[in-house]
Amino acid sequence: MKKVLIASDHAGFDGKEAIKRTLDDLGVEYEDLGTNSPDSVDYPDYAERVARGVAGGVAERGILVCGSGIGMEIAANKIPGVRAALAWNEETAELARRHNDANVVAVGDRTTPRETIDRIIRAFLTTDFEGGRHQRRIEKIKKLEEENISTASDSERDPTNKLID
Repeated sequence: MKKVLIASDHAGFDGKEAIKRTLDDLGVEYEDLGTNSPDSVDYPDYAERVARGVAGGVAERGILVCGSGIGMEIAANKIPGVRAALAWNEETAELARRHNDANVVAVGDRTTPRETIDRIIRAFLTTDFEGGRHQRRIEKIKKLEEENISTASDSERDPTNKLID
């Protein structure tokens, strides 16, 4: 693995520090993009840093930590090319990689025991994408992303534009 980007908000700061020890144990190169203390910050700023780095090829995968993992996952998925998954156990991390080719994982430090987070990170970093029938689905996701990037500005300008009647 080339490199991993990792970031957290204040609620995930301690969990991020624990994950960095797991990455060291695995011999995985990583870059910590913040936050650097438990002082209150806005999670979208840190999710964006990791997501843009992964989408831009700076790193192969990203790890995001906040209180629940939910906000980080939502924010990261706004960046084209990112397939962020919220994982709450080892199985969901493996499935995110095997079936969805997730390139970013989000975990909740307040909602998931540290021992479980350790297993999630190990599974996320060691599980390969299966391809096959799953590749077809990833291509469909990419197509949705491309179509919505090109039409978003039109929809935003016309609030009467209804996608579903």
